[in-house]
Amino acid sequence: MFTMSVLTRDEAQTRARLLDVHRYTIELDLTTGEDTFDSRTVIAFTARADADTFVELKPAELRSVTLDGHPLDPEHLVDNRLPLPALTAGEHELRVDASMRYSRTGEGMHRFTDPTDGETYLYTQLFMDDVQRVFAAFDQPDLKAVFDLTVTAPEGWTVLANGITEHLGEGRWQAATTPLISTYLVAVAAGPWHSIRTEHRGLPFGIHCRRSLAPHLDADAEEILDITRQCYDRYHEKFEEPYPFDSYDQAFVPEFNAGAMENPGLVTFRDEFVYRSAVTDTERQTRGMVIAHEMAHMWFGDLVTLQWWDDIWLNESFAEYMGYQTLTEATRFTDTWTDFGVVRKAWGYDADQRPSTHPVAPENVDDTASALLNFDGISYAKGASALRQLVAWLGEKDFLAGINTHFARHKFANATLADFIDSLASGTERDVHAWADVWLSTTGVDTLTPTVTRADNGTYTLLVDRAGSRPHRIAVGLYDQDLGDTGRLVLRERLDLDVPQTEPQPLGKRPALLLLNDGDLTYAKVRFDPDSFETVRTTLSGLPEPLTRAVVWNALRDTVRDGQLPASAYLDAARAHLPHETDLALVQGVLAFAATQVADRYLTPEDRPAALATLTALCRDLIRRTEDGSDPGLRLIAVRHFIDVAAHPDTIAAWLAEGTVPGGPELDPELRWRVLARLAVLGATDEPAIAAELARDPSATGQEGAARCRAALPDPEAKRTAWEAMFTGDDLSNYLFTATAQGFWQPEQADLVREYVPRYYPDAVALATRRGPAMADAAGRWAFPTHAVDPETLRLGEECLRDADLTPSLRRKLVDQLDDLERALRVRGA
Repeated sequence: MFTMSVLTRDEAQTRARLLDVHRYTIELDLTTGEDTFDSRTVIAFTARADADTFVELKPAELRSVTLDGHPLDPEHLVDNRLPLPALTAGEHELRVDASMRYSRTGEGMHRFTDPTDGETYLYTQLFMDDVQRVFAAFDQPDLKAVFDLTVTAPEGWTVLANGITEHLGEGRWQAATTPLISTYLVAVAAGPWHSIRTEHRGLPFGIHCRRSLAPHLDADAEEILDITRQCYDRYHEKFEEPYPFDSYDQAFVPEFNAGAMENPGLVTFRDEFVYRSAVTDTERQTRGMVIAHEMAHMWFGDLVTLQWWDDIWLNESFAEYMGYQTLTEATRFTDTWTDFGVVRKAWGYDADQRPSTHPVAPENVDDTASALLNFDGISYAKGASALRQLVAWLGEKDFLAGINTHFARHKFANATLADFIDSLASGTERDVHAWADVWLSTTGVDTLTPTVTRADNGTYTLLVDRAGSRPHRIAVGLYDQDLGDTGRLVLRERLDLDVPQTEPQPLGKRPALLLLNDGDLTYAKVRFDPDSFETVRTTLSGLPEPLTRAVVWNALRDTVRDGQLPASAYLDAARAHLPHETDLALVQGVLAFAATQVADRYLTPEDRPAALATLTALCRDLIRRTEDGSDPGLRLIAVRHFIDVAAHPDTIAAWLAEGTVPGGPELDPELRWRVLARLAVLGATDEPAIAAELARDPSATGQEGAARCRAALPDPEAKRTAWEAMFTGDDLSNYLFTATAQGFWQPEQADLVREYVPRYYPDAVALATRRGPAMADAAGRWAFPTHAVDPETLRLGEECLRDADLTPSLRRKLVDQLDDLERALRVRGA
């Protein structure tokens, strides 16, 4: 049973007024066995008054506690809180000796044994309140301290930490003392890492991965390090405060729940970013963006840290904006905002239209459990979009001046939204506080709709209707047909427009296409006037710029989701225009939405086969278009999606047997597992074939692929085994649980798995209670029966929300899933 008392904001404020925490001295012994490790902590702190307080830890065994040399009773530990009664004003020293459990869920100290070579790796993920799983702490972000860390590890291992580490001999490693940082930012990664080390501008750089991934990291090392150097240099041009830590390591770690974590001096990334199979340039760009995003956190998040979790957007929105903008400015990836518009912005729009929406800067974050729910498309994508709109309105010079003022005022300390806005306001005469009120304190997505009117003199004017409350500074693109090529559109003019308008905007002659928010500088849904929609329908692929096409595709996506455009019309647009598309992010994004949302959810089961046939024909066209090898990335996307939508096994089974797609690419491990998973869904493979593929690829990724395939087999026994593995036993790691869940539910197998739909809700509730927030998130995200778009699934879910005792993480996921289900039912009805 997972139990933990959550910290409330009132408790944190009370403790922050009472305590000044100076130093943690931590000794970790990682040689005590496969289940637990030893953790000894000394905390030096000052109490400003006589009072009671508490320290947090979640031990397997609490051996001893002393306060100023006097023993405290370990039996007084309740859940994760050890009372410190009757503190007197003055200096204190707390000593804690405990045994702590390793995790297999990506929380606390995660332990992973690589099935390829049997080597074991450990790393910490201490975000929010998981530091308590590793060492005793006054665990809140505004009680910063310095940290001295010593680690005993098996011989042959390397230990990485926030500061430079030194091997003292006999497996003992000591990390350099940190500057003042928050408890959740402490980091350790230990194991027989493969490491590549260098220096840049006098600062040690390192990249690290499991030994079994060494050839793949070596192949990409220069690209990763080049991007790291380029972003580091660009941030030093933007920021007046120098990089604040003594080194910069980037460790690619297994079974990581997030994309990455901004630990000062030791950023941890999910090791899928070490590519063992072919990837597109857009995927490389995504890795580059994450590198840039995490480095931005070294200043915004680590140097200056939020005071309480209601300001998590200050960390994530800033890093999201800076990640995309700096990658565009500093590296070869100069078109990152297209990918942001297609992938991240859609994430924000979706989250902002659900019942669980919240302001970018929410006020009612009363405890850490509530705060954890706000790591979503609003805090990342909407917040970054708001900052991009702010820069457009304020100007980059004034924006950066405010940012640098903020760093200077609050370095190695904590800050609030009010502090941030005051810093921005100090460098401009614009009313930043009013901007923050309407952009950061409100919920929902505005919708902008154009009305084009013909005047008596034959010219036209534009009036934009705004359904919403925010001011917008947008560009309006006026496009005319190319007289020499009716399939192309030519930009006549981009008009700068402030919405709401004070008067109609003159247009001159009517354009073939009028596009609101051309350049994607604001956060709003846009619609088309009738003539412009007809141009989009016939000539979308003739627009000259990828970012412009991304705005159009997002508008089509939104109108489908809002029930104003038939889902089949989106498929028709994809079929007509994707064969001519050159931007990989657009091709990937449109195909993903067409397959996973339009075909699998928005169309009825009776219409799905025709939709898959349309997507198959589209992918076949893209494969034929790239037979000359001119665009391997586009070809790879087309091959992946051809596999995913295949309704018949013959073609992809032949590819697997031959080990290649005719004309390429050869099937690498990722493609082989993708083909086998689809064959499993179609009933065209079996357990011996899966076992043979696993023998061919026994890696961690291979283990996940096999779990996914086995769960996808259309066999009652296979489904029963997969369900029990997910919900009865607790042996699956976070990644193996996700892989099993991804294979289990398949639209083609609706009748076979029908009995599991009502079982999902009570079983997910029980799992979340037993295994904690990370697994609750996985159960709500991946194990939900998304294919079951029917009123009964909705009724069962609403009953669960009403009657069950749900953990906050699972409740949030179910609220979102059920809202998406209700939307799918509305779209079908429309």
